[in-house]
Amino acid sequence: MGCLRAILCVILPPLAVLDKGCGPIVIVTALTIVGWVPGVIGAIVFNLMDGR
Repeated sequence: MGCLRAILCVILPPLAVLDKGCGPIVIVTALTIVGWVPGVIGAIVFNLMDGR
């Protein structure tokens, strides 16, 4: 995960997982609606899982 992607995870979590598919987008968007912090954590987790 690059620096730009990490910044994007903090500022706009759903936009940071846009290239991951439909499932992560829906999950991160729902988490962001519930609260900003859960959305950020979800976006970071999905982006870190992509690096493996």
